[in-house]
Amino acid sequence: MNLCLSNIAGSKKGGELEPFVQSYVRRGGRYVGFERRIFGSERQVLEFVEGVGGRTRAIFVLLDVAGKAVSSEDLARFVGECRDGGTQHLIFAVGAADGWTADARARADHAISFGKITLPHELATLVAAEQLYRALTILAGHPYHGGH
Repeated sequence: MNLCLSNIAGSKKGGELEPFVQSYVRRGGRYVGFERRIFGSERQVLEFVEGVGGRTRAIFVLLDVAGKAVSSEDLARFVGECRDGGTQHLIFAVGAADGWTADARARADHAISFGKITLPHELATLVAAEQLYRALTILAGHPYHGGH
């Protein structure tokens, strides 16, 4: 399975927290194909999702405060079900500062939330990267999560 963490940012560099995001992406790459993409607009994210090839349709997950609240274990279970169910491409996306449009919500297969607090865009991306890495370690039985 290929896992992709994407977000919409004004800068292709991703901001000051990008080295930390990249660290989790590299570490997660030990378990699955894990890539990072930064887009300039929501339209570009949707075009990417539609253009991902493979024998199965890409699963597109919006990270959104209005999504379903999930725990780390819930996220691991979801990633594991996608992986074990034959999903080739699992794409998580953090939206722009104004959130997602109705078009993105209609295209998304799932919308999840890491809580009701509002996070700055860059920090939300870092939290997503860490939680995806944590999910992969939970699935692998690695002690990183440690049940807390």
